[in-house]
Amino acid sequence: MRNERECQTRRMETSETKTIQVVLNGEPRSIPAGLTVDRLLVFLEMDPSRVAVELDRAIVRKPDWTAAEVQDGAQLEVVWFVGGG
Repeated sequence: MRNERECQTRRMETSETKTIQVVLNGEPRSIPAGLTVDRLLVFLEMDPSRVAVELDRAIVRKPDWTAAEVQDGAQLEVVWFVGGG
């Protein structure tokens, strides 16, 4: 039981308390460590159907969002599509 509790505690520390520094749309920002692009958009409360993402100067295609991990020091640009006329 103790080992299971220690593992749960370590997972919580990793996913809930550690943060990394990134630059998002030109602004320094702290985000949780271990996020992929799709999870970052959830964290930022952005509608994924209305954005395009550039990670370290490369456009990340939507099918690749779940595998594209955001590392400490990453440079991100997220642009929103705006409709209207």
